Amino acid sequence: MTEEILRVDHLNKFYGDWQALKDINFTLNEGEVLTLLGPSGSGKSTLLRCLNGLEDFSDGQLYFKGQQIQPTQQNWQALRQKIGMVFQSYDLFPNLTVLDNILLAPVKVQKRSETEVKKRATQLLKQVGLSEYAASYPRELSGGQKQRIAIVRALAMQPEMMLFDEVTASLDPEMVRGVLEIMTNLAKKQHMTMIIVTHEMNFAAQIADQVLFLESGQIVESTSGKQFFTKPQTKRAQDFLTSMDF
Repeated sequence: MTEEILRVDHLNKFYGDWQALKDINFTLNEGEVLTLLGPSGSGKSTLLRCLNGLEDFSDGQLYFKGQQIQPTQQNWQALRQKIGMVFQSYDLFPNLTVLDNILLAPVKVQKRSETEVKKRATQLLKQVGLSEYAASYPRELSGGQKQRIAIVRALAMQPEMMLFDEVTASLDPEMVRGVLEIMTNLAKKQHMTMIIVTHEMNFAAQIADQVLFLESGQIVESTSGKQFFTKPQTKRAQDFLTSMDF
């Protein structure tokens, strides 16, 4: 039986008087892929950032593997070792080589053996086709290569769940495919639990077990990936898919 890994109950987020997230509720099981879809400004990235403490939520509850998350800085720091996140911006350290970028957090934060982490990093670099760039610096890489390194860096922490925030949004179209292939492999072959914000509809249709469609900070539609892309329940979702040429 698949076990629940994440539950969100009645989550709200305010910036002053403006409510950015309105009564968000969902559950995610181990090995599932949830995609967050919706127009720009609908709250997708804000929700994602609330799930690993990069944004404070105003009220509601988060549960990870059955345990309620008490939103203290110490708890978030520990939880971020289990919930990896990759952003639009690669955030690689420019003064470190690719390999050193990958080794930094597992060795310094998790106190793991450098030999063990280096072996894992080498395996991951091979999986994403970038073995020959281990000694390179970020300035020597293309955008697509930097994003693949950012994914490897997150995976080197051995997370139990991954969050992806529009990771292809700043890439040239020809670079998008390689990054999406890595994420597809994580879902289909490695069964990584993932929450993905994306505007790549064909990719989302291929990979999503669940879809949350958001607008103005609230969930307009929550359904399976198959149903959302074949028979969305709301006219707003239908119009959105049409606007995305899907």
